[in-house]
Amino acid sequence: MRKIISLSALLASVAALPAVAQGLETIGKPHPGGIAFQEAVTEVARDIHWLDHMLLIIITPIVLLVVALLAISAIRYSRKANPTPGTFTHNSPLEIAWTIVPVLILVFIGAFSLPILFKQQTFPDGEVNIKVTGYQWYWGYEYTDTESGLAYDAYMIGQPATMTSEDEAAGAKAYVNSDAMKAKLTAAGYNEDEFLLATDTAVVVPVGKIVVLTVTGADVIHSWAMPAFGVKQDAVPGRLAQIWFTAEKEGIYFGQCSELCGKDHAYMPITVKAVSPEVYDAWLAACEEAGEYVDPEELNS
Repeated sequence: MRKIISLSALLASVAALPAVAQGLETIGKPHPGGIAFQEAVTEVARDIHWLDHMLLIIITPIVLLVVALLAISAIRYSRKANPTPGTFTHNSPLEIAWTIVPVLILVFIGAFSLPILFKQQTFPDGEVNIKVTGYQWYWGYEYTDTESGLAYDAYMIGQPATMTSEDEAAGAKAYVNSDAMKAKLTAAGYNEDEFLLATDTAVVVPVGKIVVLTVTGADVIHSWAMPAFGVKQDAVPGRLAQIWFTAEKEGIYFGQCSELCGKDHAYMPITVKAVSPEVYDAWLAACEEAGEYVDPEELNS
């Protein structure tokens, strides 16, 4: 479903609410030339980052050892240096060692990685429950805890569904990152370099609250991924899967559909706005009053 905000309803809902000042910092975002993880803002994401760093420490000496052994073998046992090769076929102590040592390394890794996996897959009771549906090529969200069943769709800013006659008059074209498109992003409250990342509506969640997402697909397999939260879940048609997170820092976070889902797969981003519990409650009230999505950053004094 495609819902357009009614200006009169929005003004009425805002007028009925206490004044809320909200200015969100963009935190979870890719950067040109960046090779590190996005900032971790959930416990799960921090655990994943720690595990990755621990594995890097383990694998580095192993890689160096293997490269050194390959170099020694290539030099010492080349045809020129060793024209008469050995004829033995077994070395029992060596074979026992290279069996037991890797097993011990894997057991050590498992002792730390399995608890993190269990934490990801053990779902607490959600304080906010959202159904997420992947479509070609946009996302649908339904807040199942709300009385009105708040639901809306999120399209990438720049997709045809977000283009208006005013945009066309200004010279903006779908999928083209022009000056007019940058102006459209700015007008929506995003930075000019967030083309292909920003959506016209966002998933709004409160910080410090357990959010459980129930993920499915309506047509083909999609994947809802938010790097800063350390979550990723395939959206499979006919199946329901869940992920959970607790955002710890207010801000704007960007993710992407991470499963090839057709020709516009690259134009299916995800935007999450994490706000304070007070702003979240005010946002829900505004949406209930307006009967549709309201940008939480519009709830200004």
